[in-house]
Formats: sequence, C-alpha cells, structure tokens
Amino acid sequence: MPTQDIRSNLLPKLAFNAIITTDTTTNGAIIDTADFDGGVVFNFLCTVYGAGTYTPILEESDDSGMSGANNIADANLIGTEAGAAISAVTASGANLGSIGIFGTKRYVRVKILSATATTTTIVCTFNGVPEIMPSASLSA
Repeated sequence: MPTQDIRSNLLPKLAFNAIITTDTTTNGAIIDTADFDGGVVFNFLCTVYGAGTYTPILEESDDSGMSGANNIADANLIGTEAGAAISAVTASGANLGSIGIFGTKRYVRVKILSATATTTTIVCTFNGVPEIMPSASLSA
C-alpha cells in the first residue's frame, strides 16, 4: 500500500514521438536537466508496430544544441538500451521498456536506431517520456 506521494515528485516530458518507416537513427527532443537532481527515467512505448527492431540510444551534452554529444556510458544507465529495445516480441507483449540515467552533463536526448524496418507499413510511434524528479520538490 503506497504511503508516499510520487506524483508530485515527477515532471513527465515528451522526449520522443515519431513514426519510423526506414532503417535510420531518429533524434528525440533535447531535455534540460539543470534543476532535476532527483533522477531521470525514460519509458518507451510502441503504439503501432509493423516490423523491425528499435533500440534507444541515450546521449548527453553540455551544449543546449547537443554539440559534442556523446553516448551515456553504460555505467551511468539503470537498465540497458538493448533491454529497452522494441521488437516483435516486446511489441506483442505490450511491454514498457525503461532506462534510468545518472547523467554527467546538463542536456540529454534519446535517439532511436531502427533496423530491418519496412517502408510499406507504419512501423512505430514511440513515446519516450523522461520522468524527472525536481530536486527542489522531493518529498519524503
């Protein structure tokens, strides 16, 4: 039975929303984490699935335009990018993958690497939502 309020400690933001129909890497939104010391988690949902595998890649930068961005090191991830990938197996089970991060830079972004996608079908709409806990409002 829940005894603490988690809703007031979360600030969901839409990080990624796209229809992917080819093998490519698609960038999501840039998220500024300046005031969010409580943590960041990306949840991945595929609302329409056709074919292929879609793997999230998390990157970080000190630049608001993501200049000089680098992939977030595996040691700074809670969960794995491969574990959050969406494929026929996960899409049919309606699983919601997620990855938490310990960022070392101010800005983060999720990218989706698609493989074996087809142009004949709408493949997937991704909603990557980082749930960010603002440090100023963390409640016990």
